[in-house]
Amino acid sequence: MATAAVEVRDATKRFGTLRALDGVSLTVEQGEFFALLGPNGAGKTTLISALGGLVRPDSGELRVLGRDVAKEYGAARRLLGIVPQEVVFDPFFSVRETLELQSGYFGLRDNRAWIDELLERLALGSKADANMRSLSGGMKRRVMVAQALVHRPPVIVLDEPTAGVDVELRQTLWQFIRELNASGHTIILTTHYLEEAQNLCARIAMMKAGRIVALDSTERLLAAFSERVLRVKLEGCDLPASLAAGASVDATGWHRIPVQGAAQVESALARLREAGARVEHLEVAEPELEEVFVKIMARNDSPAKAAA
Repeated sequence: MATAAVEVRDATKRFGTLRALDGVSLTVEQGEFFALLGPNGAGKTTLISALGGLVRPDSGELRVLGRDVAKEYGAARRLLGIVPQEVVFDPFFSVRETLELQSGYFGLRDNRAWIDELLERLALGSKADANMRSLSGGMKRRVMVAQALVHRPPVIVLDEPTAGVDVELRQTLWQFIRELNASGHTIILTTHYLEEAQNLCARIAMMKAGRIVALDSTERLLAAFSERVLRVKLEGCDLPASLAAGASVDATGWHRIPVQGAAQVESALARLREAGARVEHLEVAEPELEEVFVKIMARNDSPAKAAA
C-alpha cells in the first residue's frame, strides 16, 4: 500500500481559549487534487502551518509522505511546497535572486534550468531581473508560487493562491498546476472561489470551528447536497399545478424546478407548453458546490456526526 502524501491524526491546537484545531484527522493520497474548504477562522491556515512546521500542534501527528513533521522536520519540509495566503518578500532582491536564494535553503546548487522554466511557465520571464518591490500584487503572487515549487516538491499546498489576482494569472496558474498534478504531484488547495475547487478537485474536506465537518468526493457531495434544476421565468402567469410540487420561486420571480436529467427537462417544458405558459427566460442550473458549502456550514454537527 502506497504511503499517503499527507496524513493528519487527531491534531489539536489552542490559542488561548480558541480551538483552532479540534481533533482534525484526514488523509490525502499521493497524486490527489484535494480541496480544503471552510469559512474564515475555520482552521485551514493553522492546519497548513502545522504541516509546514510553522505551528506546533498541542497533540496529534502530522506526516508528509511518511515523514513526521515534528520528529523529521527537515525531511518532511523538503517534500512540501507551500504557497502562503499572505504575500511576503525580501525587498532587496530581484525575482531571479529570490528564487536562487530559495534554492539555496534546500541545498540546491545548480537549479538554473528549473528556475528558468518556472519563470517562463508563470509568465515572469520579463521580470526576472526586476526588484521585488517594483512588482504588482499579481506578479508578487506569481513569485510566491515559484518559490514554493523551486525545490520540486512532490506535495504542493496552495493557500488561496488566486485571491485578488487577475483572470490571466488564474488561467496560467491552473494550467501549470494541472500539468504538475498529471505528472504525479499531490495538490492541496484552499480557496474561497468554490467553482475552482469544484472544477479542479476530486475530493473535498470542509472545516468549521477547527473540525472536519464533511469529507467525500466532489461528485458525492454534489449529489447529496445539491441538485440540477430547471430555472424558468414566466411572463404574466403562474407555474402550472402539474409542476408546482417540489418547485420554489425566488424574490426575482425565477421558478426552480428540480430535474434529474434531460428527459425530465423535456417533460417539464412540455407541461409548460400544454398549460399555455409563456416562458420569458429559462436555463438549466447544474449542481453547485456553493450550495453544498452553505448547507453543510449551516448544519449543527456533533463531533461524532462530523467524523462519520
